[in-house]
Amino acid sequence: MALATEVRVRRTTRLYALDGLRLICALAVAGYHFGDSWRLDGVHPPAHFLPHAAPVLIYGFLGVEVFFLISGFVIGMSGWGSTVRGFVASRAARLYPAFWAGVLLTALVLNVLPITGGLPVTGVPGPGEVAVNLTMLAEPLRTPLVDTVYWTLWVELRFYLIFACLVGAGLTERRVRVFGTAWLAAAVVLPAFPRGFLHEVVMPDFAPYFIAGLTMYLLRRSPADRWSWALLAGCWLVSLQRVYVRALDLKPGFAVPVWPAFVLLCVAYAILLGIALGATDRLRLRWLATAGALTYPFYLLHQRIGYSLIRTAHAATGLPAPVLIAGAVALLLALAWLVHRLVERPLAPLLRRSILGGRNKDVAGGGVPDMGRS
Repeated sequence: MALATEVRVRRTTRLYALDGLRLICALAVAGYHFGDSWRLDGVHPPAHFLPHAAPVLIYGFLGVEVFFLISGFVIGMSGWGSTVRGFVASRAARLYPAFWAGVLLTALVLNVLPITGGLPVTGVPGPGEVAVNLTMLAEPLRTPLVDTVYWTLWVELRFYLIFACLVGAGLTERRVRVFGTAWLAAAVVLPAFPRGFLHEVVMPDFAPYFIAGLTMYLLRRSPADRWSWALLAGCWLVSLQRVYVRALDLKPGFAVPVWPAFVLLCVAYAILLGIALGATDRLRLRWLATAGALTYPFYLLHQRIGYSLIRTAHAATGLPAPVLIAGAVALLLALAWLVHRLVERPLAPLLRRSILGGRNKDVAGGGVPDMGRS
């Protein structure tokens, strides 16, 4: 009984440190995009390129990996004890309202302030492309993304589908361990074979992060379980190999040493593991909840809108790159707050209730407060 009480308390305590970690990841990704302005011009870097900061900001690409790591933990925590319908309602309510706003706002800005040169962010989306993007299924439907950062959402949706199957089968710690072990083994083996349908399902490039996050939630429930510790160690080792490949594939036009990526990934694993094991449970900085609320809309809005704002402002004012980028980030954070207050807050409950058939009870997560977006 005491153990059950401890688990229940841990599950229902809001993890403010997780909110802060998510915002740091989102800002890191923004730094990666804005610092690597070679993306805006494949031949001649524009004037707001940051030649001295870019070799550091480049490691912001790891923000995506850490997002997936957090996602596994959050979905394990919020989805444990839910029904399939409740889980779907919870995820749809958390993902779609801000996403719809992000797609529409990005399309509007790109039509008003189009980026006229460079790869891969050129092009003004038409009504048909916008409509398909609103489904969050643009990638499988072979439709250009309104913003290229949306590729991560298709990865997330596949993870949600996998977890929904686990929910339908009935979640137990043993089943999650068995499934996680099998999934990790498949992720290790599949790259040796030609790409196909199984690659789309298994997601060998990113599976280790989701599995590691889920495993950390299992360790939050049962800290002494040896199988979970072994599975987490396996995920960590495979993650290092995946990051090595990702770093080598960046090719930004300057050398990118891999060892800082290894260090940062290990730090991320250690921080999330500390959060999972309760090291930050007593942290009560409520402003971190606001930071967490800004993370998802900021991520959705930052890249193409940010590029357009920075280029337009540079052409009009000639201000130095640090000023332009800092101003763009501040403006995008303000816009993210507006999306959260004016779109997410009113629409999320409506969408949840519509999926649940009008019932007010949030059956997803057994009433566990949502720990934030993944």
